Amino acid sequence: MAEFSQKQKKRHDDDMLGSAVDFLLANARLVLGMGGAAVLGIATLAVKRLIDRATGPQDEDDTKGDTTSLEDSWKELSLLKATPRLQSQSPPAALSQPVLLPAPLPSAPEGPTDADPQPSSQLSSPAPLCLTFQEKLLVFERDHVTIPLSHVALAKQLAGDIALELQAYLKSKFPELPFGALVPGGPLYDGLQAGAADDVRLLAPLVLEPGLWSLVPGMDTVARDPRCWAVRRTQFEFHPRGSSPWDRFLVGGYLSSRVLLELFRKALAASVNWPAIGTLLGCLIRPCVASEELLLEVQHEHLELTVAVLLTVTGASVGDRLLLAWPLEGLAGNLWLQDLYPAEAARLQALDNHDVGTRRRLLLLLCSVCQGHPALGRLGRGHLTQVVLRLGEEEVEWAEEALGERFLQALELLIISLERASLPCHFNPGVNLLNGLHEEEIDDIGYALYLGLQAPEGLL
Repeated sequence: MAEFSQKQKKRHDDDMLGSAVDFLLANARLVLGMGGAAVLGIATLAVKRLIDRATGPQDEDDTKGDTTSLEDSWKELSLLKATPRLQSQSPPAALSQPVLLPAPLPSAPEGPTDADPQPSSQLSSPAPLCLTFQEKLLVFERDHVTIPLSHVALAKQLAGDIALELQAYLKSKFPELPFGALVPGGPLYDGLQAGAADDVRLLAPLVLEPGLWSLVPGMDTVARDPRCWAVRRTQFEFHPRGSSPWDRFLVGGYLSSRVLLELFRKALAASVNWPAIGTLLGCLIRPCVASEELLLEVQHEHLELTVAVLLTVTGASVGDRLLLAWPLEGLAGNLWLQDLYPAEAARLQALDNHDVGTRRRLLLLLCSVCQGHPALGRLGRGHLTQVVLRLGEEEVEWAEEALGERFLQALELLIISLERASLPCHFNPGVNLLNGLHEEEIDDIGYALYLGLQAPEGLL
């Protein structure tokens, strides 16, 4: 009877311990807040181990061993205060080893025979092949990142044909508006396309008259937005309103990107005969009416892609800047977003050409990993490009053998940026690319990145 009461008391204590652990896990995020993802990951692992050791079934002879295990668990949990928020990990020992694939197994007989008995130990399957993280990363790149050359060529052909058809439409629909040649481009053309997630960019330039327009930095406008520029109409005393065909799109003396976007959205959705164009090109083309951007969804027998029509302004007044009509919110709605993608792509290529590096391959890997992750999907190409650029400027090894190490460093840099809630733009430090994320989103991303840093194979 005493023994039964003792077991009941032990079971009650185990239940109390499990409840305390559940309370700790449920409230850890609230206590840690933004930037506490790293410590939360360690706590979760330690507490899980504590549960397994403290509440698992035990024999009476294992009392001494259980006490030792329980003490070890609490020692691990107490190390949280001494654990740094970010620990750099040394690269795998065999980073430079080539990827080895298992040899085909010999065919096994249909069943055992009396004449050739086999011990059970010899019938067991061989040990699984253990690949280093570097090797797993290369396999992931081969299977999920690399696009067949035939698909790239077909996508470029379709984008070029759509550009010609849209150019003809603009000339007939708006003959008074001077448009430049529509030019397809983007990651697909720069070798930076990861899967089919990135849009093919179709630039539709608005040619502005020299001397009639000037740029105003976004920080000098009421919007106070460092990402943008205002395009101001000038010389009204010598060239009154109406002298430029673009004057019909002025709002308060500025060329409005919002008005132009609305005009083209209606035209692309209602005026262009996309079914006929699609039949001519051997595909199905549909405008994406649910998006505020000018998007065309293209479905072909062998692939699917999205073409983004981007209105830009060109001319001597804007210099070498690429300004896009983009659906911005609030006071910045009439401003033009400065697009830094061409400068970023050119810089990455120049750095890789300098030392035959793998910076662009690293960017493709990061994009592919994040695109397929529920939490990391909030990190766009812009965020990941800034991380790779910052790492890419460092004088470190960028050969293929170091790709796994650079991948882990990119995760570390992202965690540091999330803890600080700051990811400055490489070409415009006044722009913080994390401003568009909510605190809860930053917390979720940081937690997922920390878990990925501890077990990076789980991200692949």
